[in-house]
Order: sequence, then C-alpha cells, then structure tokens
Amino acid sequence: MSNRSGSLRTMLTAAAAVSVIGTVLSVAGPVSATTVPARSAAASSTPALCKSAKQAKFAAALSRSLQRAINGRDSDLGFAVSDPALDLTCSLHETRHFDAASTIKVTIISALLFKEGGPSHLTEAQRSLAWLMITQSNNDAATDLWNDVGMTDMQRFLDRAHMTHTVLNEAWGLTQETAQDELSLLQLIANPGKVLSTASRRYVLWLMDNVIAGERWGVPFDAPSNLTVAVKNGWLPYPDGDDWHVNSLGVFRGRHVLYEVAMLTSGNSTESYGIGTIQAAARVINLGISRE
Repeated sequence: MSNRSGSLRTMLTAAAAVSVIGTVLSVAGPVSATTVPARSAAASSTPALCKSAKQAKFAAALSRSLQRAINGRDSDLGFAVSDPALDLTCSLHETRHFDAASTIKVTIISALLFKEGGPSHLTEAQRSLAWLMITQSNNDAATDLWNDVGMTDMQRFLDRAHMTHTVLNEAWGLTQETAQDELSLLQLIANPGKVLSTASRRYVLWLMDNVIAGERWGVPFDAPSNLTVAVKNGWLPYPDGDDWHVNSLGVFRGRHVLYEVAMLTSGNSTESYGIGTIQAAARVINLGISRE
C-alpha cells in the first residue's frame, strides 16, 4: 500500500473534472436498495458540500452531484470525506452525534492495539476474536475485546487519536460518534503516524479488507474494481424497528489513490433505506474522486 503523488489526477482540467462528475449519476445505474427522488430546492441555495483549493470546479461539481443524490432522502445523514492528493474534503453534519452500532468495532481493535503495543502482543484468543469482530461483525467477540480494553484505555485512545466528539457508552453500540471523528480514525489507520504502529495499522486494514461479502455494502458502492476497500459497517434498530441506525466506514487504496469516507445515518424506516441513502452518496464520491 502506497500513497500517491497526486500528479496523475491533478492533471485533470477543470472542464474534464466537471464532465466526469456530470456523468456519475447516469453511468452508475439505480441504487440497489432504493431510488433517489429529487427535491425542488435549487442546489445553488445550499452550502457547498465539497471543497478543494486545487480543484475548485471539480469540488463544486461534486457538491452538486452529492446534493442531488441525497435530496429527498428521509435519513438523518452525516458524512466526512478526505482525499489529500486533490486537497479535497466533503462534509455534511460532520459533528452531529449518531449511535455507533458496529462501526465502534474499528475503534475497539485500534484501542486494543494501542494498549497492547501492536498485533504481535495480542494473544491467540484476542486475534481470533478480532477476526470475528471485524470480518463477521460478531457482537460477542466485540464485547470480549471491549472488556479487554476497558473504558479507561478506550478513552485514552480517543484522546490520543483526537476523537474529541466521541462519547463512550457502557453499551458499546450506543457510543455516540461523529463522522468527523470516524474520518480521523480512518486517516489514522490509513497513514503513518505516532498513535498506531505500522504493524497495527496494517493489521486493522487487513481485517477490514477481509469483511465478508454480505457486509461489504455501503461506502464501497460502485468503487472501481482496481481499488482495495477496507470497510466496516454498522446497523442497529434502536429504540425500536422504526428507527434504524446505519453506518459505513471505508479506506480506499490503489496505485494512485488513497481516500477515506465515513457515513453515519439515523431515522431510517428500514435497514435497506439507510443503506440506500449511504450508497446514493457513495456512488457519486467513488465514481468521481476515485478516477485514476
């Protein structure tokens, strides 16, 4: 896994960038879970969702396509996206709190690695539990590792990772997280830094790379096949089946590509509706900024 210089993608002219985004919705086909209704409000009346000093027209076009994709959705949606080579960021309600559901499991394994000093210091039992927790979203495994870390060391990791908006809950799935903090976590995992060792970062990415096929929905939707996508999703009907919390995290890597996406939702009538909202936005992002 290597970062990119960005030179191939920053060679896009403003006109070419706008052309790429303008075709995103037409070439992708319908979202598998739901359709995307339009809203009458003009996109120009809403703040830009994406910004880039290097590719201002590209970011503006991407913003418009994202706005069209999510207009009319009943989900409460928060997201944060980062593509450093394009100097591109996208965000919506990035500091709003959402129930974590199973996306907290990425924080759990990261905090455990931080506490223990890397994957080589995990026991065989912990490694087995980590595999089940991430690749199959096993809740019993998550509870065991949550207890291994403990609330004090969970908070210590959050502090070191600058995840300042995350509010832990004894019931781990009800931890309150934000798209901004989840993006910070993904960036920490994807890039060299002082919080997690290279071995720890690679271990988390390896686990997320191996998430089973049935749980690879969400932010990987319509990502080009030449990218490797590390993903972890979460879903929780709480307090009842009329309010689904559906979340999706992803790190996207390729020869000239490295970007991160965090999307959190609540207020969904069904799980599939929440997935549809996430995938409507993810399609625009993946077919726009992942072009090499």
